[in-house]
Amino acid sequence: MRLTDRYIARQILVATLYAIVVLSLVLVMGNLFKQVRPLLVEQHAPPGLVFRFVLNVVPFSLMFTIPWGFLSAVLLVFGRLSGDNEVTAFRVAGISLARLALPVFLIAAALSGLCLWINVNVVPLAKASITEMLLEQVRRDPRALLNPGLVQSRFKDQKVFVEERVGDSLHGFHLYQVSDGEDGEPVRAEAYVHAGEVSLVVDDDKKQLRLRLQEAFIETKREDGTSEFAFAREAEPWLFDFGSVQHRKVRSSAMTNPEIRRYLAENPDLHPDKRIELGAEITKRYTYSMACLAFACVAVPLGMKTRRKDTSSGLILSLGIGMLYFLFTMVAEGFKSDTAATIALWAPNVFCGLLGFHLFRRARLR
Repeated sequence: MRLTDRYIARQILVATLYAIVVLSLVLVMGNLFKQVRPLLVEQHAPPGLVFRFVLNVVPFSLMFTIPWGFLSAVLLVFGRLSGDNEVTAFRVAGISLARLALPVFLIAAALSGLCLWINVNVVPLAKASITEMLLEQVRRDPRALLNPGLVQSRFKDQKVFVEERVGDSLHGFHLYQVSDGEDGEPVRAEAYVHAGEVSLVVDDDKKQLRLRLQEAFIETKREDGTSEFAFAREAEPWLFDFGSVQHRKVRSSAMTNPEIRRYLAENPDLHPDKRIELGAEITKRYTYSMACLAFACVAVPLGMKTRRKDTSSGLILSLGIGMLYFLFTMVAEGFKSDTAATIALWAPNVFCGLLGFHLFRRARLR
């Protein structure tokens, strides 16, 4: 049996590695085009910083590509074994289907352990590192925060747009003071500032951008919803503190499990939706880690139904199962209680296990 185990395990591992590489390239490139814009366009980051960004995106992609790649590998390998009648030959030799699938479950358990370590320890640190890299580039070149032609939203509660910049002189300066709103309320514009020309000075000691507005127009909102207008030929220096530029929202995905638990304990008045989001993030890391075992249950019997030359059906099946699995777990973010979110996150694993048990029984009786 050791020869049989090595034969199956080698094919599963090679196919899994190949699938992980292909899927990771797709996801990394997608994240790169989506998130690298603030680095390349807004902050003109050097290539070295972009390379570090790519390295930190890879762990995030692995939480999806390892289970998905393993699922594709099992479907394709067992589809080929079934198409070549090797499964029939093994069973005629007295090897049961469950025993034949033992290497698959051992590999699944090992990959689940690897995913657990990546999801709990590596991914949060990688996401936090990505955020820190963006802030690092901001502090390295604070003038890039006011590059023309781009809406900058890295200042707390403020959005800035500059039409043109010549040296340290800004032309066509627009600033919107906004509020996020609470308890699901929409974002509101509290004030608007326009200046025909702005003098820009960087104070590295105080970590501030000092702006002197000329020909300024200011519109503010009163509590009753009406507007108040003001005009000034020259306004006092407007200060932007780039030393404390940060994301306005607490990102649960960039926090480790201990940090999430500590944040929940230190903020008892946190909004219920935010508490559910933070708790679901911890649960999601464990449920995603068990995806390899869940996929192993359904992939072996389903793979035996595909034909040797019909590899496309195995790939399509793996894409369908993987998409349904990960999309269903995202539904948990819409639940209004911790219990419902936990059930929704664990449901795909439980369903795959029960479905796999049923499919194994049917395949064994054939």
